[in-house]
Amino acid sequence: MRHKRVHTEERPYECDICGKFFRYNSILVKHWRNHTGERPYKCSECGKCFRYHCKLIRHQRFHTGQRPYECSQCGKFFRYNSNLIKHWRNHTGERPYECRECGKAFSHKYILAEHQKIHTGERPYECSEYRKAFIRKSHLVHYQKIHNEERLVCSVNVRNSIGTTPASLNIRDFTMEKIF
Repeated sequence: MRHKRVHTEERPYECDICGKFFRYNSILVKHWRNHTGERPYKCSECGKCFRYHCKLIRHQRFHTGQRPYECSQCGKFFRYNSNLIKHWRNHTGERPYECRECGKAFSHKYILAEHQKIHTGERPYECSEYRKAFIRKSHLVHYQKIHNEERLVCSVNVRNSIGTTPASLNIRDFTMEKIF
């Protein structure tokens, strides 16, 4: 009887809160947790609670260090199958996320989201000291690193260098002095 519902599309169980229908009562019960906020599955390690047992099992991999999903191409292991699937795109070159503005395609959704900021002009990462804004957080961090490091100057040929040691400059034998 239960299996027949797969073929007939019968959905006899209705959520009395939102009116959505379900094939099985067990799925309706899980759905109710979205409305009630109930989280009956508790991690014995850290006390974090989950709506679904499968989410608790996934979470526990953080505590155990378990990485059951292996890439057959390079041998790297992952905690979640979804991460393995995303990683696999590095090997296949698959780019399923396409920008509607320019048609450029990306391997990961978050990379597409960052790219789209180019079209919208959004620059959410701002330097509080110099009021300069960036599309990516990594660009802000790099910018702040450059501006926070001491600037070095060669006392002989006045060549400036940011964030480099005297040994890596073009004239290694000259002495370096700090700019104040």
